[in-house]
Order: sequence, then structure tokens, then C-alpha cells
Amino acid sequence: MNDKSQKEQNDKTAERIAKFMARAGLCSRRDAERWIQDGRVTVNGKKLDSPACVVTENDRVIVDGKPVVQKTAESRLWLYHKPAGLVTTHKDEKGRTTVFDSLPKNLPRVISVGRLDLNSEGLLLLTNDGALAREMELPSAALPRRYRVRVFGDVSGEELTSLAEGVTIDGLRYGKIIAEIERKTGANAWLNVTLFEGKNREIRKVMNFLGLDVNRLIRVGYGPYDLGTLKPGDVVEAPLFILKKALRNKNL
Repeated sequence: MNDKSQKEQNDKTAERIAKFMARAGLCSRRDAERWIQDGRVTVNGKKLDSPACVVTENDRVIVDGKPVVQKTAESRLWLYHKPAGLVTTHKDEKGRTTVFDSLPKNLPRVISVGRLDLNSEGLLLLTNDGALAREMELPSAALPRRYRVRVFGDVSGEELTSLAEGVTIDGLRYGKIIAEIERKTGANAWLNVTLFEGKNREIRKVMNFLGLDVNRLIRVGYGPYDLGTLKPGDVVEAPLFILKKALRNKNL
């Protein structure tokens, strides 16, 4: 291959380092940027201090002392019932137990599709394909996240209905939220809540804005997948064709 052909090939494979790491199934793009800031990534022998780096398949990328090899295995997806009390990250600076510490040892290296915070539980999707995870997380994918939420406080059906128009809290806009009362028990109420964006701690922040305290949050569905009868800690592989169909139709 002559120099011109080599340059054209390099141009075609060039991509930002965070995307490169995600596509290799190491982590999400957001985590990749954090790993770079922590000094865990080198390219061609130089430690990166910024994610503003473009690499090609000809560059030598090292993460935590190990070469990054782009995956050739087919994309796969798993459903995991996350118990409360686990952190959804590969490495926790506070030394807390993570989701990935608790997975079966026979699972390949996986990353999560989005996150569930420490005290949240329920359905967490896992994949070996960072690009697929990114595609599912994008608002343009329009994949609904469904939850059962127990709240403490005076619940107003009218206020819950108004969330379908979106709400702005402290300058941050939250999009359409479908929320309805399932049942009330004393000062607590169970709600069914559906999100379409899934911003950080969105349900807790929106409910707090309405004067309600969330004391339990269970994700029961993500896109075309449901928690079903999975018990806490259970993992099962899910068929990908269902997701691909949903992403094409965007009509769940």
C-alpha cells in the first residue's frame, strides 16, 4: 500500500479515543474520559491528559498497562437484576462493591447501558459493545425506561399528569415523563413512571421538585426488555433482534 492509500485508510478509521475505547467494549465514552483524566490511558507511549485525541487502528492504545484490541466478537446483550447497594461503575474510588464485582465470572467484559444509582434496583442492561450501549442511551433512540417508584408525601395526580409536558428544574430541562398512581398505602404511594431520556437521577430530582421523597426505585423495563421474574443478582442473555427491531421502528 502506498503512502496515499495508507493515509486514506487511516482517515477512514480515525475516531476519538473515547469512542475507540467504547467500541472495544472497555467502558462507556463517559467512563473513558474519566479514565483518561485519571492517567490510565496511553497512546503510542504518551500518557493522555485529555480526551481530545484522535486515533486510528494503527495507533497503540494502552489502558491500565494492557493493549486495547478492537473486538471481533459479535455484539451481545444481557439483562441483569441489579440489587440496591451496588455502584454501577467498573472501579469505585470509595472502595464500594460494584455491579461488575458481582457478575458471574463466566461473563465476558461488559459495560452497562446507562446506570442505576446506588440505592436503585431492577433491570440493568449489559453489553460487550460500547457503540451499541451508546446508541441505546441516546435520546434520539427514544427507548422508554419504565419504573415502579415508591414515594412519601402528598401525591397529586394532576401534577403527575403535567409531567407529560416536561419540566424545568434549576435551569435543567427534563423531557416528557409519563407518571401515574398505582396505589396508595398510608403516607406512601407506588407510582408507575416512564422516562424517555434518563438524565442523571431524573426521577428522584423531579419527584423532589413535586415535594415527594423517593424511598424505593425499581426499573422494570428498558426499551423492549422487561425485568420479568429475574431475581436480584440474576443475569440472562437477551436476543438482540428484538432491540434492533425496536430501534428501527421506535414504536415500543
